[in-house]
Amino acid sequence: MESKDIIASYVEKARAAQEIVSSYTQEQIDEVCVAIGWEVYHDENIKILAEKAVEETKMGNVPDKILKHKNKVLGVLKDVRGAKSVGLIEVDEVKKIKKYAKPVGVVGALTPVTNPTATPASNAVSIVKGRNAVIFAPHPSAKVSSKMAVDFMRSGLRKVGAPEDLIQIVEEPSIELTGELMKQVDIVLATGGGAMVRAAYSSGTPAYGVGPGNSVQIIAEDADVKVAAGKIVMSKAFDNATSCSSENSVIIHESLYDEMIKELEDLNCYFVKGDERLVLEQYMWTVNKKGYRGINPKIVAKSALHIATEAGLTVPENTKVLLVEGADNIEGDFYSQEKLSPVLTLFKYKEFLEGFQILVRLTDNYGTGHSCGIHTDNPEYIHHLGMYMKSSRIVVNQAQAPANGGAFFNGMPSTVSLGCGTWGGNITTENITFKHFLNVTWLSEFFAPERPTDEEIFGEYFKKFM
Repeated sequence: MESKDIIASYVEKARAAQEIVSSYTQEQIDEVCVAIGWEVYHDENIKILAEKAVEETKMGNVPDKILKHKNKVLGVLKDVRGAKSVGLIEVDEVKKIKKYAKPVGVVGALTPVTNPTATPASNAVSIVKGRNAVIFAPHPSAKVSSKMAVDFMRSGLRKVGAPEDLIQIVEEPSIELTGELMKQVDIVLATGGGAMVRAAYSSGTPAYGVGPGNSVQIIAEDADVKVAAGKIVMSKAFDNATSCSSENSVIIHESLYDEMIKELEDLNCYFVKGDERLVLEQYMWTVNKKGYRGINPKIVAKSALHIATEAGLTVPENTKVLLVEGADNIEGDFYSQEKLSPVLTLFKYKEFLEGFQILVRLTDNYGTGHSCGIHTDNPEYIHHLGMYMKSSRIVVNQAQAPANGGAFFNGMPSTVSLGCGTWGGNITTENITFKHFLNVTWLSEFFAPERPTDEEIFGEYFKKFM
């Protein structure tokens, strides 16, 4: 069977299922969301998913993947609980506008190898909330674990009498099949690498994509070093840095630099110095088949101990994160890039604006539009980042990896898909949530004309220039 026909069979079943739920009430679709969420939230199932994901992809670790499921799925369910996604969702009495939510139809969702079970689990809840169907296209190296997640959710659909084909997965994924899927669905959600996102945008179908990560934190002179270090290590080491939100560099005020290093080392970080820096670099970035030097796939989402050992370095058995000193030549240093591994680059600065410029250079070099953060209580520093950083999300006094995608300690919308705006080649800077999978009809009613006078609009201009 040709790729076009294979995908058409999936889409046909998805459309039939979506047609059924298109008439569901808000209460009915909310019950469906809880049902599928439970199947990828309760302990027995997520333990199975986490173990299979690690076994299949050789990335991350089981305890952290279990925790990721717990936090992400519950976070999305919290956000959609009580939210309106059916029928009349908003009324503006002043402007006489009413808004009605309707499904977008069938969503094609591409999932990454680094997060093969929590991504479909979280995205399915958001997509189904709008009475849509979804067909997942998993990474070929994670097709088994991703299918297990989908199968669990299909079980949830059965339990509440909803059509199972509301959630499907391409069981034998390939580049060709994924390309065809993107052509036949109504909208695409691409969570993964740059090539995947570019393919989604060039498919001819409306698409939400994500940008490359390279999260950077500033440690200001007033920061609580112990607290900041703890949050950074937790964030960077979590699931072996599979998250695009894990810190890749930290810019530390000179007055705290030595103290910060000591705190990091006390938290089982190993400072790679001298010749070791080059040895590690040569292992982490290798020449690929096309003759270009890029990230070594063998280091992605591996433990710090594994990476160090394979590189030929001797480090303590309990090492959680490898530390390297950043180079002045930020644009020419591999360590300034996103590393997809528990390797953290450190920079030192004297004045805030100097640290800010390092931050700008790091993110402009790689990861513009994604995220950054700062540990400080200085409102001027915080405001400066808000005003001038080309970042879609800035977190203050938080661990970057859990904070960016929404956490129970902040107000960011829960998601596993982070838009990076035009800075990162995306259509939105927002965290992708259920709201992005709604068609909204604006109903406008007549009211007595309220035309402003020329004086109201042009008065100040006339006084200055006329």
